[in-house]
Amino acid sequence: MGSHLRVRRGWEWKQFIVQEEINMTEYFIGQLKSDLDNENNSFQYKLSGDGAGSIFKIDGKTGDIYAVQKLDREERSFYTLRAQVIDTSTGRAVEPESEFIIRVSDINDNEPKFLDEPYEAIVPEMSPEGTFVIQVTAWDADDPSSGNNARLLYSLLQGQPYFSIEPTTGVIRISSEMDRELEDQYWVIIQAKDWIGQPGGLSGTTSVLIKLSDVNDNKPIFKESFYRLTVSESAPTGTSIGKIMAFDNDIGENAEMDYSIEEDNSQMFDIITNNETQEGIVILKKKVDFELQNHFGIRAKVKNLHVDEQLLSYHSRPSTTFIKVQVEDADEPPVFVFPYYVFEILEGNPHGSFVGNVSATDPDHRNSPIRYAITRSKLFNIDDNGTIITTNVLDREISAWFNLSVTATEKYNLQQVSEVPVYVHVLNINDHAPEFSEYYETYVCENTDFGQVIQTISAVDRDESVEDHRFYFHPSVEDTMNSSFTIIDNQDNTAVILTNRTGFSLQEEPVIYMSILIADNGIPSLTSTNTLTIFVCDCGDSGSTQACSNREFMLSMGLRTEVIVAILICSMMIFGFIFLTLGLKQRRTQTLFPEKREEFGENIFRYDDEGGGEEDTEAFDIAELRGRAVVRGHKARRNAAAEIRSVYRQSLQVGPDSAIFRTFILEKLEEANTDPCAPPFDSLQTYAFEGTGSLAGSLSSLGSEISDQDENFDYLNELGPRFKRLTCMFGSAVQSHH
Repeated sequence: MGSHLRVRRGWEWKQFIVQEEINMTEYFIGQLKSDLDNENNSFQYKLSGDGAGSIFKIDGKTGDIYAVQKLDREERSFYTLRAQVIDTSTGRAVEPESEFIIRVSDINDNEPKFLDEPYEAIVPEMSPEGTFVIQVTAWDADDPSSGNNARLLYSLLQGQPYFSIEPTTGVIRISSEMDRELEDQYWVIIQAKDWIGQPGGLSGTTSVLIKLSDVNDNKPIFKESFYRLTVSESAPTGTSIGKIMAFDNDIGENAEMDYSIEEDNSQMFDIITNNETQEGIVILKKKVDFELQNHFGIRAKVKNLHVDEQLLSYHSRPSTTFIKVQVEDADEPPVFVFPYYVFEILEGNPHGSFVGNVSATDPDHRNSPIRYAITRSKLFNIDDNGTIITTNVLDREISAWFNLSVTATEKYNLQQVSEVPVYVHVLNINDHAPEFSEYYETYVCENTDFGQVIQTISAVDRDESVEDHRFYFHPSVEDTMNSSFTIIDNQDNTAVILTNRTGFSLQEEPVIYMSILIADNGIPSLTSTNTLTIFVCDCGDSGSTQACSNREFMLSMGLRTEVIVAILICSMMIFGFIFLTLGLKQRRTQTLFPEKREEFGENIFRYDDEGGGEEDTEAFDIAELRGRAVVRGHKARRNAAAEIRSVYRQSLQVGPDSAIFRTFILEKLEEANTDPCAPPFDSLQTYAFEGTGSLAGSLSSLGSEISDQDENFDYLNELGPRFKRLTCMFGSAVQSHH
C-alpha cells in the first residue's frame, strides 16, 4: 500500500492504492492529515464520496482511512472520495474540501473463460494437414496491464493426432487426414491458461465438436455379383422383371447412382434407376419368346452421378454384376404366318370357288389344332384348313373389295384367339354390255333434208377396264338394209345420227325406231342392241324440233293432269261406296216392325244388343217364354201384310217343357240362318208367345189355325181406336189377296 503526496495550501492530497480480495473485516488504507493540525484535538476529519461510510470509514481525530469490505478490482477498480477538516471549536472548515482516489490493485483471481460456447465446426473428410477448422477465444477478467495475470496460452487436451491448436491464437487445424466412413465426428477439448501457461496460473477449458462432411471418395458396389430373374413370354414391353441394388458408403448427393447395361447382345432389356431408393429396375425392352430363346444373360454396371475431378481416381473402374433372365413359357394365342392377307378372285365365279388360304399355328410346345372362322360375312366361308371359299356369286360392280376378319382359335384353349385381316379383291370380267348413257328423246322434222344431224349419242359400261373404255357404234343389220337414218362413229365414244333421206310424214309414220349396236373393247368384246326412238314432228315454219319438244312436254303435263283427275274420281267412288255400305248396314239394324212404338196387346220382346254366342245366357230371360200353353203349330208364311218385316210367327198353345223349348229355339235359329231378310244379330229375335189367363182371350193372329184365305179381320173394327192401325193393315191385306 502506498500513497502519492501533494501539498496544496497546507492540505495533503493523496492517492491511495489498496490490494483487492483482502480477507479482513477492516484494514487500514492510509491517513489524511492537515498541515494546520497541531494535534490539539480540535480538528475533525470527515469523508464523503464513493463508498464513504459503507466501504470506507475515517477516524475523525487522526484522519486514518479503513476499508470495512473486501474489494474486487473486477467489480470496481478505483473510488473517488472527498475529505474535509472541521475546527470543532468554531464549527468552520479549516481548509477547503479536497478530493482523492483510492485505487484497487489487481491480483490473479480470475480464470480464463470461453465466451462463444458451444463450439461446432464442419470440415470435409480427407482434408489435408494444416486445413483451418475453427478459432476459439478465451477472456480473462484480470487486469492485462498487471503482469501476466491476463496473458493466456491455448493447448489441446483431447483431439490428437488429428487436430492441433496454435497456442497464442486459439486456431485449430487438421494435423492428419480423416475418413468420414470410419468416424464422422470428433470431440476436441481446448485449455486456456493465464500467466502464459506457467505453473500457478489459472485455466479454463472448452469442447469443440468437429464434424466431417462427406466427399465422394467411395464408388457404389453391388451387393450381389449374380442375380437370377424370370419373365413370362406374355409380358408386354416395359414390364419390370426385377431389381438390383448397389451400396455406396457416401451419403447425400455423393451416393446418387446410375445403373446401366454394360453387355446385352440381345438388346431385349434395359435398366432404369429409382432415384428415391437408388435401386436399379430391370425392364423388358422387347417381347421375349420362349420358343425362340428361353434364357438371357446381361451384365449391368453402376456409377455415381456426381464425381469431382480431383476424386476421379476413386471411380476409375465401376462395379458390375451379372444378371441371368429365365423366360417362362405362357399359353399364347395362335400366330398367323402373315400380318394380313390379300386375295383376288374373278367376279362371276360359281358358289364354292376357291379364294385363298390362311394359316396360323400354336407357338406353344403342345401345338394345339386351330379352328378358323370368318366374322361378319355371309359371302365367304372357311374350313379348318384355313381355305376360304365363296358362298355366293360375287359381282364386282356391286362391291370390288371385301374386308374380312378371320379368327384362329386353339381347340385346347378356346380363350386363345387371334385375328387377322383378309382383303379380297374381286377382279373384273367383261360381263356387262355397253348401253346408252341416258334416255334419248329424238325428234326429226317432216321437211328435214338428207344428211342432217338429229342426235348425238354416247354409251356407258359398268365393267372396269384396264385401259380406257372404247365404244363402237353400228346400225343393226335391218337398219343397214332399209333405214331412214344412218350413224357415224366419232371415235371418241360418241356417235351422231343423220337422216338418210329427205322428208318424213307425221301422219304415215309418227314414230320411227332405230336399232343401234354398241360394242366395247373388253376381252371378249360384248355388244348390245339399243333402240333409239325418233318422233316425227311438224316443225312449222321455224324448222326447229324445239317446238316439238315443248309440245311433248305440255302433252305429258296434260296426261299427268288427266291421270290425277282420274285418281281423284276413283277415290271419291271408293269412299262413296264405303259410306253407302255403312248406311245400309245401319239401316238393317233397325227393327223389322216400325209399329213397335205403338201399344199392342201381344207380349213381344225386343233385344237390340249383340249376343255373346251360344253360351250367352244373359242376353234374354228365357223364363219369359214359358207358359202353360206349349202346343205349337208351324204356320205357313203369310203373304201381303202378314209377311211385311216379319219372321215365321209361332203360337204356343200347350204348356212347355225343356225339350219343347229347346226344339223351339233351334227352329228359330234355323229360320234366322236361312231367312235372307233376318237381321245379322243372333240375339235379336221376336218370340210370339202370348201369355195365358186374359179374359178377352187371344187377340193375336198367331193362334189362328185358319188359312190366310179364310181369315176375316172385320171384327177388329169393333175393338175401338186402339186397334185401328191393325184393322187397316190386315183388312187391306185380305182385300188385296182376294
